[in-house]
Amino acid sequence: MLRIRRRTVIVVAFAAALSLATYAFTASNVVPGSKAGQGEGAISGYTVSGVAYTLSATSPANIDSVAFTLSAAATTVKAKLVQASSTYTSCTVTGGTSVACDFSPDVTVLSADELSVVAVQ
Repeated sequence: MLRIRRRTVIVVAFAAALSLATYAFTASNVVPGSKAGQGEGAISGYTVSGVAYTLSATSPANIDSVAFTLSAAATTVKAKLVQASSTYTSCTVTGGTSVACDFSPDVTVLSADELSVVAVQ
């Protein structure tokens, strides 16, 4: 009987020590405040105008770059010329609305079948 009591006391003491250690560990975590939310807003598109293609100087059968103007300011713009391609080329934006996209490698004129532009502000 004494042996069972001693074993019970040891198990209870071990469980208490373990719970105190766990509490001490979790009590030391500090999480900064943050904001979260949900909402909705209208998404309006861009109008692309003044499109100008530049052919390669070494091979005029290839398109080297394209320049165009957006109807509103954008910070990031990407474009592609081949519908079947999943690769967009990063473009340079100046003044918020003037965009220049340099394709590397150049796109052949025969394979170019669209100008797809993705822009975000």
